[in-house]
Formats: sequence, structure tokens, C-alpha cells
Amino acid sequence: MATRERPRRVTIADVARHAGVSTTAVSKVLRSAYGVSPGMRDRVKAAIEELGYRPQAAARAMRGRTFTIGVLLPDLRNPFFPDILDGLSEQLAGTDYQAIMVQGGPGTQAETRAIEALVDRQVDGILMIAPGVGRARLEEVAAQMPMVVLGPHEKSAVYDAVYDDDELGAELVVRHLIGLGHRRIAHIGNKPAARGRGRVALESIRAATYERVMREHGLDAEIAMALTSYTEEGGYEGARELLGRSPRPTAIFAGMDLAALGALRALHEAGLSVPADVSLAGYDNTRLAAVSTISLTSVDQDGAVMGRTAGRLLLERIEGRTSSVRFSVTPTLVPRRSTAPPTPEA
Repeated sequence: MATRERPRRVTIADVARHAGVSTTAVSKVLRSAYGVSPGMRDRVKAAIEELGYRPQAAARAMRGRTFTIGVLLPDLRNPFFPDILDGLSEQLAGTDYQAIMVQGGPGTQAETRAIEALVDRQVDGILMIAPGVGRARLEEVAAQMPMVVLGPHEKSAVYDAVYDDDELGAELVVRHLIGLGHRRIAHIGNKPAARGRGRVALESIRAATYERVMREHGLDAEIAMALTSYTEEGGYEGARELLGRSPRPTAIFAGMDLAALGALRALHEAGLSVPADVSLAGYDNTRLAAVSTISLTSVDQDGAVMGRTAGRLLLERIEGRTSSVRFSVTPTLVPRRSTAPPTPEA
């Protein structure tokens, strides 16, 4: 039986001949090395495009770079993460870098395996989005390659951090609900995990700020929290728990939009109307929050800006910067129809 012969792969030597330059010159262009003239760079890039040359990852790694960036995501269901990835993609556009995404999965063991997979594939840098492993493990990885951590509020001398001002964001939403006239305001938080020394978890900041603002307004007796998880199921369980208390809250602040969506399901199942019976607010201002049938009041921490900034910082580290940078995003509140003043009989 006749077999179809596989076409020969275009090599760096083919590109050099086509562009009329040496293979060393092509290699310099591929590595964005210093000392390449604009004319030579244009000729080489034109030859690469015309021939359809794609350097093998292993060969690029042997020359020092793979032009890949690893992105670690805790899960794929959170609607906030695509905003971060959009910003990262925008930052990488126009460069030779491509992002490779892996899911950490539940638990630090699965996350550690995902991190090791990226390291084994010799990516040039890693963006850790809301990692669950402790700072000591993060610093071990950062000692091997450039790294940016997005989410946690922590200081490190070996990697950069991009995070939201979670205290301001939580304060904005709680003050908003109090300003509407609510007193029985409850909070759905994320159950704290053992993250090691030095880790300042955003969920702890949001919960502590909720409590602080309630106390500042003389509402100590009205503080009610359900610590479940920042997931749709966690929000559902948290809302059911809070609705079972007497008297039930007139407003619920969920620490993440995904949890707010679960809370919305629980409220509807209980025959309650939002916001007539219970006001509901989230955090992240995801695209789902803006859907007209949901219209969720939420805190906007601008995921696209966070992604662009993380990408910029990572490229700077890849190019040789060693000093540590921390970048904080200032959040804003986006009020929508899911929050309103409590009814008189509430």
C-alpha cells in the first residue's frame, strides 16, 4: 500500500538561505538578541513568514528560550479569569511569546504537579493566578525562573505580585448596602486554607473588612457569615445557611461573583425575589454580572489591567530585571438592579 511521504520540516538553515543571511543572524532574530539591524530583522521575519518556519520548542530551549509563558489557573469555571487572560494576551500581542495554560485543580498536590509540568516544559516564565501553595513553594519555583503571582497580598524578593485592593473593594460594597438602608447584611466567604507563612489571602481581607465596616456602623449584632467556598456551589450552600437563620438577612455580600450566582439560585429556590426580598452583591464584575437578567451589583477590579500588568512584569523579569515589584489595582463599585433599599416590612 502506498504511503504518503511527510513533507520536510523547514529548518533555520532554509530561513537563512531564503533571507540571504547566516544561521547565526536568524538565531539572533529569533532570540530578539542585541545587535540585529532593523533591515536584517525584517528580512528574516519575512523569510520565516514566507516559508512557514516554526522553530522546535526543544531546540529553542537549548538556545536559552522557548518563548512560552506558563499560566497556572486554579480552575476553569471562574468567569473572572478570562478577563485576566484577555489582558495577558493583549500584552503578549506583537511579541514572539505564547501562553500555555494549565489547571491546578483542587488541593495543593494537584497544583504542585501542574507547576512541575510547566517547569519541565522549560517555559520562560510563569504567571500564577490565585495559587494555593504557600509562599515557600512559590519562592522555590521563582528561584528557577521568572514568576508573577496574581491575587495574594504578599511580599517576596524573588517574584512580582499583582493584586486588588480588596479592603477598599469590600468596604465599597458594604457601605453601599448600608447606605441603601440595610442593617441585616450577611457575607458569604471562602473557608480559609492552610497556606503557610507570609500568605495574606484576599478572602480573609474581604471578610475582615466586612466585619470592620459593620462594627463601624454599630451593626456588631447583625454580623452573619457563612464560610463555604468561592464557587457557585459554595455560594448556594452559603445562602441556604444564611436564609435558615432568624431573622434572615435583607442583603447578602458574596465575596466573588461566582459565589453570588450560586446564592442567586438559592434565593430563587426559596421563593425570594432579588432585590425586593433580599439584595445581593458580588465581587469581580464579570461579564455575567452585566447580563440583564442577572444585573448583579459587583466590585470591578479590572481583570484586563491585572492581566496586562502581570504580562508586562513577567516580560521584564525574563529580560533580566531582578528587583521585586508589587502592583495594586484600585477597585470601583458597579451598582446594578440586584441591590435596592429594603422593603419596610423587612
